[in-house]
Amino acid sequence: MTERRVRRDPYADPSPRDVFLEDDPGYEPVERRRGISPGVIFFVVAVIGSIAYMAYVLTVREATQIPLLASGAVVLAIVFGALAVFCLRSIWRAGLERGNGGTTILTALVGGGAAMAASGFAAAAIILFQLAIRPA
Repeated sequence: MTERRVRRDPYADPSPRDVFLEDDPGYEPVERRRGISPGVIFFVVAVIGSIAYMAYVLTVREATQIPLLASGAVVLAIVFGALAVFCLRSIWRAGLERGNGGTTILTALVGGGAAMAASGFAAAAIILFQLAIRPA
């Protein structure tokens, strides 16, 4: 007796393809809500934390105030630069889809503002580091 083997595709979908859930009278599709992405939450926390740090540093009246301001400006420049890159990536991905022009324009405006803020904080950090290093 010979053993007859049936060749099956190990990667095949085990569910039958001729069953459509939309044809089922009791089927109701689940509505997908657009949630907040983890990147947005991270950037909100980073911006609020950096601004709170800068507000604290402005209240300190010591000799270390200028270096602390410079380090806070560097952190804000990094956070706003990362936010600008995140918005650029979102705009790039949204350009491949249809029907979300308003959101894309709003994201572009936020990203442009973040890029301007990043360059301003980077310039402020450079100036503050030069003030902190000046010879006595």
